[in-house]
Amino acid sequence: MQGSVILRLPLIVGLLSLLAACASGPRAGGLPVVDDPAPIVAGTMRPYQVRGRWYRPEEQPRYDERGLASWYGDQHHGRPTATGERFDMNALTAAHKTLPLPGLVEVTNLANGQRVIVRINDRGPFVDGRIIDLSRAAADSLGLRGSGVGEVRVRYLGPAPRLGGGSRLQQASLERPADGPAAPDAFWIQAGAFSDREAARRVADRLGEQATVADGDRLYRVLVGPWPDPNAAEQARQAVIARGYADALLISSR
Repeated sequence: MQGSVILRLPLIVGLLSLLAACASGPRAGGLPVVDDPAPIVAGTMRPYQVRGRWYRPEEQPRYDERGLASWYGDQHHGRPTATGERFDMNALTAAHKTLPLPGLVEVTNLANGQRVIVRINDRGPFVDGRIIDLSRAAADSLGLRGSGVGEVRVRYLGPAPRLGGGSRLQQASLERPADGPAAPDAFWIQAGAFSDREAARRVADRLGEQATVADGDRLYRVLVGPWPDPNAAEQARQAVIARGYADALLISSR
């Protein structure tokens, strides 16, 4: 086991130079590509007042905040959202006070590392310290429903597609490399995600024999590995981050 880890580590240097190719076209770091974005609902971009406080929605391409997330469900199910869409507590959606609607955000539960992409189509939550209000399904995906409130990181990804856009980022089914099955406790690095399978396959081919393509929910993820030792995999991930890919993701196959 130790020997196999040592043999894989020199490949990190080669991977770093090839990962730069992921930055063109689809966005790097496992982010989705929206080819047919829904138009921003103009009325949702006007300043508005709730409980005596003014909120001013605006384009925020660099939005990346940490704060508390809450969730809402049965009492709002089926009601219209700020965009005019019907709230579906079983869909991966959320409410935000100032980001463009509809849009996509990546939400990370800072307690367990679970990540999900949600479609923001409503305004809220209007409680101090809370930065996003999740649907029941999104809260379930992040492991937050039981606690009701949890600390999260929210990153704006851009416009939402005309329909849907939500995805659970850590539930992809892994394709095994051609040289045989991975160990039960194998660890992978997610190098990027693409809406087109052929684009993902081309990147995987450039990354070499340790790269494979995993079919996810509307996305094809390029995974590199496996590493049987999480410490070696983390070293590889940190090397990728040092080269400017701050969203490189370590995934366990278990």
